[in-house]
Amino acid sequence: MFRLIVRRTHAHPNSSAERGFSEKFIEIKDVQTIHTKLLSIIGHSFTPKNGDASLKAVEVAMIGICAASYAVIGRLTDLGIVAPVVGVVAFWPAAVIPAIFAVLFGPWTGGIGAAIGIFLRDMLFHGNALLSLSAGVTSNFACFFLIGYISRRKLDWKKIVLGIGIGFFIVGLGASISTVFLPSESSAFTGLSPTDSMILFLGVSAGSLILIGLIVRFWPEWKNYAIASVIGLGVGSTIIGFVLWLFSQFLPLPGDFSNAPTYFILLWIVWTFATEIPFLMVVGPPVLKACYKAFPSLAPQVKE
Repeated sequence: MFRLIVRRTHAHPNSSAERGFSEKFIEIKDVQTIHTKLLSIIGHSFTPKNGDASLKAVEVAMIGICAASYAVIGRLTDLGIVAPVVGVVAFWPAAVIPAIFAVLFGPWTGGIGAAIGIFLRDMLFHGNALLSLSAGVTSNFACFFLIGYISRRKLDWKKIVLGIGIGFFIVGLGASISTVFLPSESSAFTGLSPTDSMILFLGVSAGSLILIGLIVRFWPEWKNYAIASVIGLGVGSTIIGFVLWLFSQFLPLPGDFSNAPTYFILLWIVWTFATEIPFLMVVGPPVLKACYKAFPSLAPQVKE
């Protein structure tokens, strides 16, 4: 057995001069006690006093960690895969990183961290700052802010059905228009036949939505996160599709691609949604569960 000394300094309320300090002795019997006591001290240190200055400091730190992790891990895990032919939107399993931060630390932390992180990554990837600020930063902030916000709200079944409907609408409309009504253009974009393209997009997307239903049915504690992911990613994907198309009408996209046809909006939406939603659904819940188990105070309080 040994003792852990916690020393606190006391300052005069009307001056910056120190008045002295006090010591508190905590008896430590084993390693588990050390872990428990240290977590208690750390948690006490982050408890807001005289307002929320301490909480804001923690949020700023988490934004920095989120941004750095998102940029570096995203660049390392995109495998060099981009949307076929046009090649602007990358394969992006790292989307789960800011989603986790948004749920654990709030919508502003996830949204701002993702916005900064994607900008850093884009500078490493294509170097077009204007394109990143207009498409990447805006879509990532909206997506992960919504995930953090909705996951902390109490949802009823009407909202759940609405969220799933949004996912089906985005994927189904984009895939059907691009592959059925524009078969030659779709084949040029994807390199696949219309039938294969339809099976690919709808298969991945339908599988993700089925997974959402399973989560709601068998793991109801994750229903808010599942619906928040569908709505947030749906909004973010839509922003990417429209902004990339609009950008191409005035300035060239990476690869000197200009004047993208209107139907590319739907193709970009489908690509972004279908390639990111599986990682949000499969990786997010177990990681969050581990975080809640290690730090129960991080579990969000669901609001009406």
